Amino acid sequence: MSMQVFQHVKDAIRNLDPEDIRKHTDRPMRLLLYADSEAQYREMEDYLLPRDLSAAKRAQVRRLIYRPSEGAGPRVKGDLEIYFDPSHELDAGESDVFGFDPESPATTVSSILQRRPDLAVPLALHVLPFRQEVSRRMVKKIAKENALFSLATALPDIVPLISLPWAIGEFASDTAFLTANQIRMAFLLAAANDRDIGYHEQRGEIGSIILGAFGWRALARELVGKIPWGGGLVPKAAIAYAGTRVVGMSLERYYRLGKAYTRAERRLAYQDALERGRQLVGGLIEGFQQHRSRRGA
Repeated sequence: MSMQVFQHVKDAIRNLDPEDIRKHTDRPMRLLLYADSEAQYREMEDYLLPRDLSAAKRAQVRRLIYRPSEGAGPRVKGDLEIYFDPSHELDAGESDVFGFDPESPATTVSSILQRRPDLAVPLALHVLPFRQEVSRRMVKKIAKENALFSLATALPDIVPLISLPWAIGEFASDTAFLTANQIRMAFLLAAANDRDIGYHEQRGEIGSIILGAFGWRALARELVGKIPWGGGLVPKAAIAYAGTRVVGMSLERYYRLGKAYTRAERRLAYQDALERGRQLVGGLIEGFQQHRSRRGA
């Protein structure tokens, strides 16, 4: 382990403040339900408040879900309107109005997360049907960010074409960025799964991420060194994607079920993630090359 790289990781982690995530998670939010009958109201509420929730948790979530007749009070920025009608949101044309399809209630979850990603973590924390989908999207997004960063350090021209949570120049090494972004992912996953957030509270997970980062780094250097420069971009970025995806998937299961992946499960998950990473990175490079060709034409 390079002490210089380890110092870079420490410097990068100092930029992460779990308190920012706590504040975001605690933002005001309400779900306003609209239906034509008591049976329709019950169907929506039974989906949003599963019967296997504890009485205390049901009472907590119930304070976020209102029928108009119950008097929800003045609107707040986090209000979402959900109507027992899958076509309603198409007619309304409003960003905070959604239809509930009793035949496919998960469609409502996907629609809300697509149009209101700013509410993803608070919704996952409080409303159980959102939790796994929010976690899945979060892992996929941050794995892609890490793959993009690995490409950007090798292809500086790609930087203006991508969006990352921090500026490229703030990090002294790939490992520092990838590790800090994985720790950020750990904070977000813990928040989404109603777990304690923080360096002390998550010291075991954070320690594993830091130690694992050097393993992924060594593997990437070994593979890239065996492949010509152009081809080397793919394994380097694909490994960044795969390593982050497996870390995220293991953390999600740990926070949801209380047990992380076994070594055998991690190996299988990594093989699948590496192939996904190869396809993703290959597509990104192809798109960048086409963009550069058009610009030079």
